[in-house]
Amino acid sequence: MKNHPLRRPRKKSGPPAYQNPALAPARRVKDLLARMTLEEKAAQMMGAWQGVFGSPLEPMKGLDLSKAKKLFKGGHGVGQICRPGMTGKNAREMAELTNALQKLVRENTRLGIPVIFHDECLHGHMANRGTSFPQPIALAGTFNPELVESLYAMAAAEARARGVHQALTPVLDVARDPRWGRVEETYGEDPYLVSQMGLAAVRGFQGDANFREKKHVIATLKHFAAHGQPEAGMNCGPANISERELREVFLAPFKVAIKEGGAISVMPSYNEIDGVPSHANCWLLEDVLRKEWGFKGFLVSDYFAIAELHERPATHGHHVAADNKDACALAVRAGVNLELPDPDCYGHLIELVREGGIKEAHLNRLVAPLLYWKLKLGLFEDPYVDPGEAERLTGCGKHRALARRAAREAITLLKNDGALLPLNPRALKTLAVIGPNAHRSLLGGYSGVPRQEVTVLDGIRAQASPGVDVLYHEGCKITLGGSWAQDEVIPGDPAEDHRQIVAAVEVAKRADAVILVLGGNEQTSREAWSRRHLGDRANLDLVGRQDDLAAALLATGKPVVVLLFHGRPNSINFLAHHARAILECWYLGQEGGQAVAEVLFGDVNPSGKLPISIPRSAGHLPVYYNHKSSARRGYLFDEASPLFAFGHGMSYTTFELSNVRLKKQTIHVGESTRLMVDVTNTGTRAGEEVVQMYIRDVVSSVTRPVKELKGFKKVALAAGEKKTVSLTISPQSLSFHNLGMKEIVEAGKFEIMIGPSSRDADLQKVVLTVV
Repeated sequence: MKNHPLRRPRKKSGPPAYQNPALAPARRVKDLLARMTLEEKAAQMMGAWQGVFGSPLEPMKGLDLSKAKKLFKGGHGVGQICRPGMTGKNAREMAELTNALQKLVRENTRLGIPVIFHDECLHGHMANRGTSFPQPIALAGTFNPELVESLYAMAAAEARARGVHQALTPVLDVARDPRWGRVEETYGEDPYLVSQMGLAAVRGFQGDANFREKKHVIATLKHFAAHGQPEAGMNCGPANISERELREVFLAPFKVAIKEGGAISVMPSYNEIDGVPSHANCWLLEDVLRKEWGFKGFLVSDYFAIAELHERPATHGHHVAADNKDACALAVRAGVNLELPDPDCYGHLIELVREGGIKEAHLNRLVAPLLYWKLKLGLFEDPYVDPGEAERLTGCGKHRALARRAAREAITLLKNDGALLPLNPRALKTLAVIGPNAHRSLLGGYSGVPRQEVTVLDGIRAQASPGVDVLYHEGCKITLGGSWAQDEVIPGDPAEDHRQIVAAVEVAKRADAVILVLGGNEQTSREAWSRRHLGDRANLDLVGRQDDLAAALLATGKPVVVLLFHGRPNSINFLAHHARAILECWYLGQEGGQAVAEVLFGDVNPSGKLPISIPRSAGHLPVYYNHKSSARRGYLFDEASPLFAFGHGMSYTTFELSNVRLKKQTIHVGESTRLMVDVTNTGTRAGEEVVQMYIRDVVSSVTRPVKELKGFKKVALAAGEKKTVSLTISPQSLSFHNLGMKEIVEAGKFEIMIGPSSRDADLQKVVLTVV
């Protein structure tokens, strides 16, 4: 019967709601969750690494189709695939690889749920031919958040073009122990500086977080929390700190990145806080992160960290779980959405639900944000990338120029007695470049292989005036090999080093000046990820016979300029007292050699500042500037101050700060005001100064640091030029956690300090009254 008056026409069945891009993501998630089996939900909470690419301990040759198909057998899918950049493929090949894997998942799963690919992007996409810019510790020295945002937007664009959707970056650990091997991954010792740099990184990675233009990726804040001051300086060591210090120092950067930056993902830390490992810490991950701060994103485990709740023989175990199944339950109850890199523990999810150890409703809550952000990334509609665009964009000239700019701004002039720098190329006929770091790769940890890399020697040879003869000698070894991935660390041979030093002295005698390139390498400061792969140190002196090399070269009477490349601040007592000029370079990325040469010859005026104090020795630790007033009373027979203070950094010109004033000298609790200061370039060449504002609560109900950085501004000035810098003093600038652990501003007097570094001698003061 056609068109019967009592029979309504049957509606055409369309695609399910979760496949309809016109619907809101939340509605699509609800529809998709309702269709998913328990097995499919569990699969979304797992990563895949070794099952796709082979062993992570060996070079990854690429996609193993047989392993990959086996992984997706049954059509359940997988949540994320880990680190395709480690395959060593170039940009086009990697884009083709991620496309192939995405197609495999879509076609071999019942619901066609796409995967997220994540990768490391610590200082550029960690992949073959990715643009490599300075390590975070060097970026922090630029005191330039706008530059940092641009750099991570560049890294995001390169990674996304190759099929990556999530970066396991930025590192927001506050580094308060230089013995720790991961200092280079951080933005230094100050929570405010780390907050501002971390916020810039998140904005660079995520943009406005709509992801439609395929130029941005999800940022992952790590390591949550208190990873940067481990017991004994050893990676993953316990964090023995109070809740007040935890909140005001170590949690502060994460809070800013989430509440102001909208960071989408967080990675818990390997360590424990007050006896509770972070991956099982309900108070940290649920009460603080989700309930207090309103975090709506998702948590990914650090690699193998859930298994460490039980035992991981290669490194350690926390022993709060009887086995991996027990560890799975603890992590799920704490709110960890996804286990990386492989399902060591979350393979027990289905079993635990069926036994009643975990409720399926709990899984639904953890799976929902994973699906939501796959939808927001546009992966259900178009999960593929253009290999040609990946090839065009990755490592392009524009990106190389930005990496070089960052390297220039990161270089920090620590000392320049007698204005030895910049070198006068017209006064040089022969220049000796000597040292174990003079002609080698200087990228640091979590680095890819850039299209090009300029060593210090190559940069100086390219920048030196025609007719200048540039000589070279290694001088001595730091370690043999020196690769970040090489487990065994082999010291240099003393006898061979002695012969090298003698030969280097002969080279120096032929030169008008010596550039001495020292520091550390990728082995002497790195992530200690197992008992066989160490990187934390008990001694902060330069490794090997580098001081002997320096002494021998200085004894020639030749002018010696020291360049330091390393991942942590080393105790350079001999150099600080005897070398006339010292440049702190950290790791400057692929353009480091060119940037250094430009600074040496005066084409670029250095403007970097120290984001971490340089200690006199390991015995002086802790040495961070924002200590309590009772903490630095003095040592018998020694100084208590650092060799070089936080915020220190010189220029080839001079600056004067004057006319320091407050817009309002008295404000009410909850009000803001502004600090103004006139900055004048009193020298003869253009330069940049970083104006730093520190605050001290004079009398408070709990003890407060002697000073805390609460604002800064990098200002460029031509010779003779004057500008007024204005910095906001907000309630947040004055607040702290009181006796009841409530964040408040107390009425009273506050010293507002302004200057070019954290040293008392460099600071001018005004007093603000809060009523």
